[in-house]
Amino acid sequence: MRVLARTAYLLTTAALMSFGAVHMTSANEELMKMSSDPKNWAMPTGDYANTRYSKLNQINKDNVKNLQVKWTMSTGVLRGHEGGPLVIGDVMYIHTPFPNIVYALDLNNEGKILWKYEPKQDPNVIAIMCCDTVNRGVAYGDGKIILNQADTTVVALDAKTGKVVWSVKNGETDGSKGESGTAAPMVVKDKVIIGVSGAEFGVRGWTAAYNLKDGSLAWKAYSTGPDAETLIDPEKTTHLGKPVGPDSGINTWEGEQWKTGGGTTWGWFAYDPKLNLVYYGTGNPSTWNPVQRPGDNRWSMTLMARDADTGVAKWLYQMTPHDEWDYDGVNENILVDGMEVNGAKHDVLVHFDRNGFAYTMDRASGELLVAKKYDPTVNWATEVNMDPKSDQYGRPQVVAKYSTQQNGEDTNTTGVCPAALGTKDQQPATYSPKTGLFYVPTNHVCMDYEPYKVSYTAGQPYVGATVAMYPTPNSHGGMGNFIAWDAAKGEIVWSKPEQFSVWSGALATEGDVVFYGTLEGYIKAVDTEGKELYKFKTPSGIIGNVNTFEHRGKQYIAVLSGVGGWAGIGLAGGLLGAEGAAAWQAAVAGEKAPTEEEKSISTAGLGAVGGYAALADYTTLGGQLTVFGLPD
Repeated sequence: MRVLARTAYLLTTAALMSFGAVHMTSANEELMKMSSDPKNWAMPTGDYANTRYSKLNQINKDNVKNLQVKWTMSTGVLRGHEGGPLVIGDVMYIHTPFPNIVYALDLNNEGKILWKYEPKQDPNVIAIMCCDTVNRGVAYGDGKIILNQADTTVVALDAKTGKVVWSVKNGETDGSKGESGTAAPMVVKDKVIIGVSGAEFGVRGWTAAYNLKDGSLAWKAYSTGPDAETLIDPEKTTHLGKPVGPDSGINTWEGEQWKTGGGTTWGWFAYDPKLNLVYYGTGNPSTWNPVQRPGDNRWSMTLMARDADTGVAKWLYQMTPHDEWDYDGVNENILVDGMEVNGAKHDVLVHFDRNGFAYTMDRASGELLVAKKYDPTVNWATEVNMDPKSDQYGRPQVVAKYSTQQNGEDTNTTGVCPAALGTKDQQPATYSPKTGLFYVPTNHVCMDYEPYKVSYTAGQPYVGATVAMYPTPNSHGGMGNFIAWDAAKGEIVWSKPEQFSVWSGALATEGDVVFYGTLEGYIKAVDTEGKELYKFKTPSGIIGNVNTFEHRGKQYIAVLSGVGGWAGIGLAGGLLGAEGAAAWQAAVAGEKAPTEEEKSISTAGLGAVGGYAALADYTTLGGQLTVFGLPD
C-alpha cells in the first residue's frame, strides 16, 4: 500500500507540475505573442528586449509632418507623469502618479472609460518619495493588469473589470522604513518581477518575483548582504569572468552598513527567453556621503543577470564602485542579437548609465566589450580600464579633482559632470534594427557636491550631501541632447541639442521616424539623421514615454504629459519659493539646511530646483493623455 500510495503521490505531483508548466508557458506565450504584434503595446518598454521599436510604418518620415491630435484625456492628477500607456487589443490602460489611478479606455468608443481603479493609500508615502510621486507604468499578463503602488503594494487587477484579483505587500506600506514603489513591473513566464525605491532613506534594495497566479512570493534577491539573501553563488556567479567569492555583498562594506546600503531597484527590467535571464541595474549606495562608507559597496551600482525561475545571479558587473556622486545604475538594458564588436558577433546588452558611460556587454557571459562616454563633457573619470590583465579592469579611472571622497566631508567639490541626475536618468532610449543605432535622451548638466556626516534613522532622509546643479559650462545648446549612438564602436553619430534635459522615453519606428518629448511639453519627431520633422506642444512638460499602436487599420502615437520627476521637482513639489524650499531643506538636511534663501531654493530637490528654475517660464503642472494620428 505504501508503494501504491507513493506512486500515486508522485503521479499527482508530476501532473500538478505539468499543469503548472503548461499554465506558465501559455501565459508567457500569450504575452510574447501580444508584444510581437505591433498593433499592441503590451509591455511598458514594448518588448522584453527594451528596444522601444515598432514595426508600424503607416506614419513615416514623409507624412509625419501631417500628424494631428485625435483625442485627449485628463488624468485628473497633477505632478510628474512618467511611463506610458499599454494597448491590448481594443483597450488602452493608462496610469497616474500618486494616488496611482489606473484607467481602462475603450478605443472603439473615443476612449470611453471602461473602468477606473483608485487605490486607497496613506498620503504620508508622498513625503518619502525622493524625486516626485511618479509611477512608471503597469504591466499585463494572464488577463491581469499589474500595478506597483507608491506604498509598495503590488496589485493584480482583472483586465476586463478592474476588480482586484490579488494584492501583496512588497515592502513596508506605512513608510516606517522609507520604502516606496515607483518602478513598472515586468511579467516573465509565471512571475511578476518588481523592485523597490528609497535609497535616499537608507533602504536596502531588492528585486522580488511574485507568482502571477496568486501573488505568492517566488524569490527575493537583495542587492547587498550575505549570499543566501543576495542569491549569489560564490563559485558560479561571476564578475568580469571571475567567481565573486563568499559573501561578496558584505565584505566591501564596513561593519553592518550593508543593512542600510541602498542599491534600490527602481528602474527597468529586461528578459532573454533563450537564456532565461532577467537583467536590471541597482542604484546608489546609502548615504550620499562616501566618506562614511569605505569600500566598493557591492552590489550597489551594479548590472545583474539573474535566472528568472530561481533569482540566482549568473553574472554581475559593478559600474561605479564606491559611488561618490549618486550615479544610480538603474537605467534600462537594451538587448540586441548578433552585434559585431571588435570583429566578433555577440548577443549584447547595451546600458546607458547615469555616470555618463555607455556599456556594451555580452549578455550571456557578462564580458565587458565597450565602455565609452556618451557625452564628451563627462569629467569625473577619464575612462573605464579595458585591460583584463590589469587590477583596474572594468573600473572607471577617477579624477582626483572631482572625487568627493578624496576632497572629504564639508568640502564643496565643484564642476563635476554629469550632475547626480546623470547623463541620462531612467527615461528609456530606443534601438532601431534598421539603422543599428540607439537613440538616446540625455541631460547636459553639471554640479557642485558637498558631502556631510549624517546618521541613519529608519524612515528619515539619509542623504548626507548638498548638491547644486547647472547647465554644462561652455556647451553649445542647452541642458539636453537627443543623440544617436553606435554601441559597437562606442561613438556618438549625431547630437541634437535641446533647451532642457530630454526627460522622456524615445520611440523608433519602421517608418524611419524617432519620437521623443521635451520638458517644455513638445512631442517631437526626427528622422534617423536627427532632422526635426514635426513638433506639437502638449499642455504640460513631457517626462512620459512615447508609444505607438494600431487600431482599425490606423497607426497612432500616444504620450502622457505632466511635468515633474527629478528635473521638474521644483514645479511638481512647490519648491520654487522660499517657504516650500525651506520646508524641504528642513526635512532632508536638518541642521545642515542652508540658511541663505537663494541657496536654500537652488539646492532644494537634491539640487534640481536651481538647475531647472527656468522651466517654470515654459510650462506648468498638468496630467493629460494625447493621442496623435494622420488626417482621415
